[in-house]
Amino acid sequence: MGDKRLLGLTFVPGLIWGASFLFIANGLEILPPEGVTFARILLGFVALGLFPAARRPVARGDWAPIAALAVTWFAFPLSVFPFAEQHVSSALTGLLNGGTPIFVVMVSSLLSRSVPSKPVLIALAVGLLGLGLIAAPSLAQGSSELDSTLAILAALASYGVAANLAGPLQRRSGALPVIWRALGIAVLLTAPFGAPAMLRFHWQTGPVLSMLALGVLGTALANVVMAYIAGRVSASAASAPIFLIPVVSVILGIAVRGEWVPATSLLGGAVCVLAALLLAQARARSAEVSAAEVIRNARPAVSQASWLAQPEPSRPRESRRPGATDGASSP
Repeated sequence: MGDKRLLGLTFVPGLIWGASFLFIANGLEILPPEGVTFARILLGFVALGLFPAARRPVARGDWAPIAALAVTWFAFPLSVFPFAEQHVSSALTGLLNGGTPIFVVMVSSLLSRSVPSKPVLIALAVGLLGLGLIAAPSLAQGSSELDSTLAILAALASYGVAANLAGPLQRRSGALPVIWRALGIAVLLTAPFGAPAMLRFHWQTGPVLSMLALGVLGTALANVVMAYIAGRVSASAASAPIFLIPVVSVILGIAVRGEWVPATSLLGGAVCVLAALLLAQARARSAEVSAAEVIRNARPAVSQASWLAQPEPSRPRESRRPGATDGASSP
């Protein structure tokens, strides 16, 4: 695949995930919140299972962390969003999701018990300011809106935990096998409430199509695309979906559903995008510094190896003090 097509492919997950909050709002017209969550995860599990790469085996020792991933990445946060969108707009939900990188870094710092670098701390402060601006209007709109906003923030914190769990798992077993099994466990976790909720389904073509898109595209295909482009593009290009999610959700919420978004929340969304950009730049600089240190530390070893590889006559003679002999110390 050409570089331009590959770069264009990096935007696909952001477009899908940004639209997912619109799909959730539409799905609530034909299903209760529990049904939306269960149907989405089930559709994603079935669709992802069609890819042979997803069915590759994983190590037995990875099943416990995969189960934890099923809770933190799928069962809990994907249950929160439909309940929250009964009280807050899809656009606002998408705006808040722009703060996900903030929670990923915060959880990572807590788990490693380390203080982030100064650029990362600045980005975190900017991101928290943005989240505060997004959530501020809900403080004046009543307890249900505030509770929904706090629930969404809890879901983002869960994403932060999931991101730190997923990295080592995916490096050992591959992204798709891990995600597919986590989805399968999430189906079982959400079935007790979600399966009975499916009995309240009623047909409307638009919302049905939205649910299909939510499950097949948002929960399966977007992850397949992300797994494909991982390692094929730069870190800054791979972060494109993060920046697109709030933008796409706001545009669709306003244009399709006629939602009203307070100017303060829009400003907060822009600030969160800025914070994500600052985090990406700090991460890139950190990677460059680490690479430079590796190269710098490797130079003496390379120089020594080159010296040892020279033929004996060509090696420079070591200077000796008068009277010094091999294998003997000076008096």
